[in-house]
Amino acid sequence: MKTKSCIGMWPHTFTAAVLFLLPASLLAEPVTLQHAVELALQHANGAAIAADDEQHASAAYRELHNSYVPQVTAGAGLGWSYGFPLSLEGSAPSLFNINAQSALIHPELRSFIRAAQTESSAASFRSKDQRNQIIQDTVLSYTELEKWEQRLGRLREATPEAQKMQAAVADRVKEGIDSELDGIRARLSGARLRLRITEAQGAADVLRERLSKLTGLPATGIQTEVESIPALPPVAFDEDAPTKAADSSPAVQSALAHARAQYLRAEGEHKSLLPTVDFAAQYALLSTYNNYDQFYKSFQRNNATVGVAIRFSFLNAAQRSRAQAADADARKAKSQAEAARNEVSEETLRLQRSVTQMQAARDVAELEYEIAQKSVEAVQTRMNSATANLHDLDNARTQASERFIAFQDVNFELERSQVSLLRATGDLESWALGTK
Repeated sequence: MKTKSCIGMWPHTFTAAVLFLLPASLLAEPVTLQHAVELALQHANGAAIAADDEQHASAAYRELHNSYVPQVTAGAGLGWSYGFPLSLEGSAPSLFNINAQSALIHPELRSFIRAAQTESSAASFRSKDQRNQIIQDTVLSYTELEKWEQRLGRLREATPEAQKMQAAVADRVKEGIDSELDGIRARLSGARLRLRITEAQGAADVLRERLSKLTGLPATGIQTEVESIPALPPVAFDEDAPTKAADSSPAVQSALAHARAQYLRAEGEHKSLLPTVDFAAQYALLSTYNNYDQFYKSFQRNNATVGVAIRFSFLNAAQRSRAQAADADARKAKSQAEAARNEVSEETLRLQRSVTQMQAARDVAELEYEIAQKSVEAVQTRMNSATANLHDLDNARTQASERFIAFQDVNFELERSQVSLLRATGDLESWALGTK
């Protein structure tokens, strides 16, 4: 009975062992680019930070705006009095009291409220810019991972042929056909291949970890799907594109809104020298043991006061200095906004020219790779006619592999420039998510 039980468990144990020994990439399910971007927008830390900043700015606006709503507090000022009933924290000792206060006429408060509202708009633009940054990081990490996965597959396919080549050269060295130097060169080719594989595997692991942090997916479960990457749109070389990109850039709009908010804050600091009027009201239930009846002609327990508090600022050097500092901050913010606008305009123009250059470089690298492939075919043909040897074939294959890697690198740099240009022109999200 025990033997039959063990035999029955053997297939399940074997299956579990095979699944455990399989590479993680074989167990992973492909993740489309669109799904990765959607997960990143929900999970990435940058999105949460931007949302918190936006909520903070909105709460700061509401805090100032609610200054016109009376603030009501209730409490008590219990205490024993000896002699004249002195105050407790500025109020007469009482069994129960209610205080209400709010702003009525505050010229500076209006400016501060408008500044907070404008700063809230700036936070919204920053949130949008952070959203674009997350999309760009996800897209570039995904496409770069796809590049390394494709390269790793090609290198692994070439490994058996490289091992056969190295073994064949080793046999020729033993037979005295090839020299020791030829054997070292063959081993060097194998070592270079292993180095390329290690490099590709390491880069792929790092990118999977980065995508894992962005999307929340386990790193071992991320595998790209090349068909899910939409074709990049052709670049329209509009002379007005840099200006349009600067006008529509969320980063520039955020800087402009922040500059406007700083100007309004400076305006508010100057208006803080103007007269202000506040509403105030108070009710207190006084006690009979605080000597009120001994020091006042008429005493009653229930007391109330309603009125306004008017303030005039005749001499306030500190506030004037604070207003001058706010003026400097406003001028600084304006200069920073102009610098941001110029930077976006220049970067858009640079990306346009970079795309043109990288397209030409990609065409060159592609043709060089095609020539290298043709050279491998030519050497194989010559080997069939005994006019070429193993070393010629090894050199041709090595050259073709290097040309393929160079083509991949140039093609990815072109994609990087195109994706950055899409972000600059405001078309990145619609391209990545397939929306219009």
